[in-house]
Amino acid sequence: MKFRIVLVSALLVAAFVVFTSQTPLGQRFIPVSGHGPLWSGPETAHTAGLGSDELNNIDIYKTAHRSVVNISTTVYRRYWFDVYQAKGIGSGFLIDDGGRILTNAHVIGDANSIEVTLFDQKKYKARLLDRDPVNDLALIQIEPRGRLPFLHLADSDSIQVGQKVLAIGNPFGLGGTLTTGIVSSLGRNIGGEDGKQLEGMIQTDAAINPGNSGGPLLDSLGNVMGINTAIYSPGGEGGGNVGIGFAMPINRAKTMLNDYQAGRRYAPPRLGIVSVFLAGDYAAALELPTSGGLLIQNVVSGSAAARAGLHGGSEPVRIGNLELNVGGDFITGIEGRPVDRQDALTQALARKRAGDKLQLTIFRNGRTMSVTVTLGAASDDRV
Repeated sequence: MKFRIVLVSALLVAAFVVFTSQTPLGQRFIPVSGHGPLWSGPETAHTAGLGSDELNNIDIYKTAHRSVVNISTTVYRRYWFDVYQAKGIGSGFLIDDGGRILTNAHVIGDANSIEVTLFDQKKYKARLLDRDPVNDLALIQIEPRGRLPFLHLADSDSIQVGQKVLAIGNPFGLGGTLTTGIVSSLGRNIGGEDGKQLEGMIQTDAAINPGNSGGPLLDSLGNVMGINTAIYSPGGEGGGNVGIGFAMPINRAKTMLNDYQAGRRYAPPRLGIVSVFLAGDYAAALELPTSGGLLIQNVVSGSAAARAGLHGGSEPVRIGNLELNVGGDFITGIEGRPVDRQDALTQALARKRAGDKLQLTIFRNGRTMSVTVTLGAASDDRV
């Protein structure tokens, strides 16, 4: 009888323990050790889960970031009897193993002192070799202690909207930052920091912020297709990225580099016109070739275009939401190539220098003719 009482008591205790171990919500839980970790990782190795696009990003960064530099500048300004320092930051990239670096002209500005920091945190003083303020480009030089890794320049004329791009730079002083995106548009004209127009820019949604200026915009092979130059920011210069950044096509820099290497002073060419691209129904409404072209709105007095006898528009009209001047020459071909986009002229000028000839095909008064223009220098023609 006693044995049965003891057995029943033991069963009741065991049942109570089992019942109370099912902890209701809100009651204290006492963890039991010895049953493995409280979290678990993926069943496969992390690196095995990387996609091909991620691996491409990683490979490009590992190679390219060693050629991207941080640039800091100091300008000494005198105010009454005191001297003040103004400091700036930006980015740049090596184009040869001897220490030549491309960046934006506005990154260098009127600096009294230029300092370059490499990927390994070594610092060098730099000097200005050449600049193209019209296209916001500058070439500087450091004297490295050994050979340096450098980037290769792509052909920016072959860029397509939608292709992948990668930007590496020094946003807000955070060196070695990688962002990715696509080419959002081509041929954008924007206002530069000094009020001058920057023409034929690459628009991208890769995050570009203050400090990225002068850094490379890379294609999926790691070649430079543009130089990150400007952002659209509703908050002004101190604002951040909103998915609209602009890069100067790298072909714009090649002419400056070639002239520097040949010992010539680089003089960006200018035609001296204001034009608008028309095609399709808009062109048909004005009885112009529907395949497309640049309708000249204005010809700058004394410019290369004026000397060649090109005509601007004289009669204001409205077509849909577009207001323009009609009656001017309609450029349908440049150097034998059809004009099928707004930046066709900008692309052609990128391969020229002041004094070169430019062959234009124009439509005037119902007939087509050829005009040869001897290009002026940017200092002569601001448009």
